[in-house]
Amino acid sequence: MSFFRSRVLPALIVLLFSLALLAVSARIWLPGDMAAPAPLS
Repeated sequence: MSFFRSRVLPALIVLLFSLALLAVSARIWLPGDMAAPAPLS
C-alpha cells in the first residue's frame, strides 16, 4: 500500500493534471465555432 501511495498515486495525479491542461490548451487551436459551447436547442 505504501508503494501505491508513494509512487502510483502522485504519477496518476500528474498524468490527470497534464491531461486536463492539454484538453484546455487544445481549445486554443480549435476553430472558433468548435470551441463554443454546444447549443441548448
